[in-house]
Order: sequence, then structure tokens, then C-alpha cells
Amino acid sequence: MTKPSRLFSKSHREFRAYIRLSHNLVQKRTDIKNQAQAILSLEMFRLNDVLTDIFGKNGRMILSGICSGQKFNQIVDKLSLGVHKKSEQIKEVLEREISQSAAVRLRTCLNLIQDIDEQISNLETRMFSYAYKHHKHEMHILMSCPGIGEISAATLIAEIGDFKDFSSRDKLASWLGIVSKVYQSADKYHNGRITKRSFKIARWVLTQVANAASRKKASKLKEFFNRKKKTIGYQKAIIALARKIVTIIWHLITKNEMYEDETGYQKGENRKRKIVVTAEISIDERISIISEIFAIVNKKELDVT
Repeated sequence: MTKPSRLFSKSHREFRAYIRLSHNLVQKRTDIKNQAQAILSLEMFRLNDVLTDIFGKNGRMILSGICSGQKFNQIVDKLSLGVHKKSEQIKEVLEREISQSAAVRLRTCLNLIQDIDEQISNLETRMFSYAYKHHKHEMHILMSCPGIGEISAATLIAEIGDFKDFSSRDKLASWLGIVSKVYQSADKYHNGRITKRSFKIARWVLTQVANAASRKKASKLKEFFNRKKKTIGYQKAIIALARKIVTIIWHLITKNEMYEDETGYQKGENRKRKIVVTAEISIDERISIISEIFAIVNKKELDVT
């Protein structure tokens, strides 16, 4: 008489673990970028006034050149043509001298960001290898929706699993914790904040998807968001849009349909990812990893004592 629990297979749990670790690494990378921004602000290096992304390819070249003590001409020669046109503005920024302490800290931040980028790339290779091998059709359906990209589609599949486990779209929304709490006293009802019952990564991704969908031109979802924003405000309208997206993707997956917008919205072509078959880690490599972990733990214990 008791309904069985939703237990994912071992391979799906490993897929979900890759997603969650990648998500945590992205957050750590953001923290380190903020730390680097703080270092530049204290040194009065206003690169944000010149570059849209100081941690992009050109931005990292400039920051590496600053830390290495390179001359202005050496730094500018490596930049792309579009940024090279801003050489005079960059020169005004680089006229200030950076302290030795700030250079060391900035170099540390750049090295950490580069290392984390490599680890995220390795995890994404495994993530998308599994996603396109076992859920290729679901990936294409989800990515047909406004605001849903490759990473958000893989994350939703990892967190939700089989959409058909839910008999209705409202039950999926309730399981994700993106429905309002309801308080009842006699015949009076009061709606509170969302329940937040399920895993926060799924809700965070849905919120990001809703933010992206609310900016899509000629989209039915944007029209829905604009109507809600006038009455309940920006934040609540985003949550309402996120719930609407949940109900839409449940319908699309269960009915095996692609997203179609009545307003004529057409999503751009998604970048085709080259799927790489990941090699299995041998037993000897696993033993080596475990040995390194024990060595690090033992070293920390000795340092504490």
C-alpha cells in the first residue's frame, strides 16, 4: 500500500554528483574572482571601465602581464584587435604601479581560477557524455525552451530524473519546492513563501532560467513575466515564471513535444558539443588517489598536533 521511493540508478547518481560538484566549483570560482576584484579595487586598477569581462581571454592576459611586471607594449601586443583599439584607455589604467603583495595575491587568484576552469571542463565532459548518451532527446526538448541552455538542461535532468514519475505538473512543482505555502484558518486561505522542499540547486537553476527567459524578445514567457511584474513585483514574478517553466517542461517531456511559441519566438541554434567518451579510471589510479587523500589528511593532523 506504500508507494515506492524515487531511487535513482547508480549511474544517474554519479551523473548528479558530477553536476553538483561542478556547481560548487563554479561558486568557488566566483568567490575567487570577487577576491581578485577586491585586490584590483584597493590598488585603484579600474579595468572594469575598459573591459566588459576582466577574466576573459584579454583580461587574463592583462592581469598576467601586470603580475609578471611586463611593459605596456608587451601586454598590448598580445591582445585581440577589438581590445587593441582601446590601448589608450588601457594605458591610463596601467600607469599605476601595483604593490608586490597585491601582485602575489592576484597571481594566486589567477592560478586558482585557471585550475578550477580545468576541473570544471573535465567534469562537464563526463556530464554531457552521460546526458547525451542516456537523455539525448530530453536534452533537445528542454533546450528548445527559452532560457534553457545545455548546462541548465543537464542539471534539471540530473535533479528531477524521470519526469513521468509525476502524475501532474503541479506535483512536479511541489516536489521542487517552487509552490507557495498555504495557511488555512476556517474558510480563509493565505499564501506564503515558496516551500523550498527539494534540492536548492534545481530551484537555483530554474530561477536563472526564468531570469534569462524574461529577457527573450518576442516570447510568450516574457509577456507573462511583464504582466506579473506589474502586480506582484520583480522577485515574485521571477518565481511565478519559474513555476510556469516547470509546468511547461513537464508537459513537453511527458507528451514528447518540442517547445513552440505563439508569438513567433524562435530560439537560436544551440552550439553542438563534441561528445568525448571518457576513459574509466583504473584500480591502480583509484588506489593512488586514495593514498594521496590519506597523505594530505595525515599531514594536516600532524600540523595540528
